[in-house]
Amino acid sequence: MPRGYRDRADDSLLTLLGDLPELVRNLVTAEINAAKAWVSRTAKDAGIGSVWFVLALFFLFWMIPALLAFTIIGLASWWPAWLAALATVGILLLIIAIFALLGVMRFRRLSKRENPGQAVATDVRLVKEAGDDQL
Repeated sequence: MPRGYRDRADDSLLTLLGDLPELVRNLVTAEINAAKAWVSRTAKDAGIGSVWFVLALFFLFWMIPALLAFTIIGLASWWPAWLAALATVGILLLIIAIFALLGVMRFRRLSKRENPGQAVATDVRLVKEAGDDQL
């Protein structure tokens, strides 16, 4: 038999009912401790995972200039170096313009959407107008 437990088979119903509040308190305490342990483990894992993502982003940040240099050097084998660099800059500007246009379009859609505060104000105004019409 595990330590801290006793055979309760011979206990009366009143004894068992009397022990119920303590058992519930022990259960709630155990659940709270388990939740604290879970939060602690989860926070630790999330923190370590975040560090790995930050490291990946750090190396990605430094990979982009290397990739651009590789593109310029590769194009320079067919074109003059200045033309290869200019073509790379032109392609990057085109990509930047496309992404900026997509962002502007998304923000325009966002500004056209009615926010919940405006919806409530409209509903209140309609209810007031309906009440005024009935008077």
